[in-house]
Amino acid sequence: MLKIWSMKQQQQKSDAASGQSKKKKVTAAQLRVQKDLSELSLGTTMTTHFPNPDDILNFTLTLTPDEGLYKSGIFTFTFAISQNFPHEPPKVKCKEKIYHPNIDLEGNVCLNILREDWKPVLNLNAVIVGLQFLFLEPNAQDPLNKDAANDLQQDRDRFRRNVRSAMGGGSVRGESFDRVMK
Repeated sequence: MLKIWSMKQQQQKSDAASGQSKKKKVTAAQLRVQKDLSELSLGTTMTTHFPNPDDILNFTLTLTPDEGLYKSGIFTFTFAISQNFPHEPPKVKCKEKIYHPNIDLEGNVCLNILREDWKPVLNLNAVIVGLQFLFLEPNAQDPLNKDAANDLQQDRDRFRRNVRSAMGGGSVRGESFDRVMK
């Protein structure tokens, strides 16, 4: 046993002398994210991008709905995953300023599984499916953008017009939005 310990110390000294650094340990969060990413089913309407290929805990998801009110829009979400994943949900934000009852003007997303309904058994695919569903069926009952939610509840035609105007880079009630049309 002593011989193994001294051999390990010699190896560390020689690595330090030659300038080799220790390999970084893979964390439990990284292992779980790797597993979740390998099981993703993105289809043709979504793509992921890793700005830093060595950092799988921070990436973007681009979603392009092919049906619903937000059809033909291009929406990019940042995912920031903590070392406590899966015990904490990922932090997800929309990069574009859009008119949506469940996404506020700063890009914060109101999705129950990103807050109180998060459970460690949920995976990244569940979050991505949830985001997709928000574009197919916006939820006026749990809004972050109350004006958009009121329009959706009170006058669906006005809501539809406002969505189209905002997606084209127009403004709604004096608030300008990013152009997100293909």
